Parts: sequence; C-alpha cells; structure tokens
Amino acid sequence: MICFKKLLKSVKKKQLVQGFIIRQSRARDEDLIVSIITKESLQNLYRFYGARHGTINLGFKIDFEIQTSLKSSISQLRDVIHLGFPWMVDYDKLRLWQQFIALFYPHLHQNDGIEPFYFNVLDTAASRWGKQNAKRVAIETYVALLRYEGRLHQEMRCFFCEQPIEQNVSLIRAYLPAHKHCSHTLEISKAALLELYATQSTLFLDDGDINRLWEVMLQGL
Repeated sequence: MICFKKLLKSVKKKQLVQGFIIRQSRARDEDLIVSIITKESLQNLYRFYGARHGTINLGFKIDFEIQTSLKSSISQLRDVIHLGFPWMVDYDKLRLWQQFIALFYPHLHQNDGIEPFYFNVLDTAASRWGKQNAKRVAIETYVALLRYEGRLHQEMRCFFCEQPIEQNVSLIRAYLPAHKHCSHTLEISKAALLELYATQSTLFLDDGDINRLWEVMLQGL
C-alpha cells in the first residue's frame, strides 16, 4: 500500500500545447519562468537550463509539453519545438514583434483562463508580420483587441474635458481620444482614425500617424 502511494505521488501528467512566449524571467541560476499564451490559458511554466534544451526567446511560437508533478507547485516546460516564421531572421521585424508581444503579459497576467481570441489574434498577426508593414499590422491587431474587449472609443469626445473633438484628435494610452490642448500630445487625422476603427485598416493613415499610434500603444494595452 505504501509503495502504491509513492508511485501515485510520482506520477507526472503530460499535456501537449501550442502557444506564444510573452515573457521570460530568471528563476535560479540559468533557469527561467516562461509565460505563454495558449488558446485556453496563460501558462507560467518552469524551464530548466541544460545543454539538451533548444533556445527559446520572447515572441517565439512553440509546441511544448506541460509536465505537472505533485512535488511542485509550478508545472514544467518540456519538449519544446520552435514553430518559426521566416521573418524572424529579420532583426528589425523581430525587435518590433518582441516589443509588441511583451505588452500582452501585463495586460493578461492576472487571468488564468483566457479566451482563444488572444492566441488567434497573435497567430494572425504573426502570419502577416513578414508580408506587411509590421507597425501597421500591430496597430490593426490592437484595434481588433480594443473592439473585442469593448474598449474602442469611437465617439470623439475628449477624455479630459468631455467636450466633442471637432478637428484632429490626440490619443493617450488605450487610444483614448483627447483635444491637443488638453493632452499636450501630437494630433493625428480624425477622419483616418475613424476609418481605422470602422475597417481595422491603416490604409488611410500616413507613416507619421502610424509612428504616433505605435508609440501610444507601447504605453500599454
């Protein structure tokens, strides 16, 4: 009976999953805590350092195994396969992707269970990243996220003074609209912004507007 109980405690459950790495933090020595968005959850897994382990990095899409044990409060990340995209050899595109995907951890880290939307929207963005302007893909993806979460402010009313915005619009964090004299930030085209919200396309925004929207997005989702 005692031997059976010991055997039961040592049994480890395994689960195969796909996901995107949205954060890595140092645990002990070279070990890591890796945060991964899957279709159903945000996983925080322990990654042991070792020569047998392949290289992983922020932003990678991976196929992996979750290994749990009754002896540990945190599951292990095992048998990782990198599901790479061709554009990842382009340093500039990879850098922008890592800046973008890192925003998802502070936005979602308090949620254990998440909807498939977050994995799917990243998967779609990653597929487009190498074919289109990366910043434009990120902005269109972010607008889709704001719409999904019910946070897309299409009514052009200033966040600070609550008065209508008649001319061009300034944006603050989470793309909240404001007057330039209230926010003291740069303006972008109001008509092009409304077109973006309606179509989730950046076609009507010039590169200056894109850079402005990118910088605002980097303040946090």
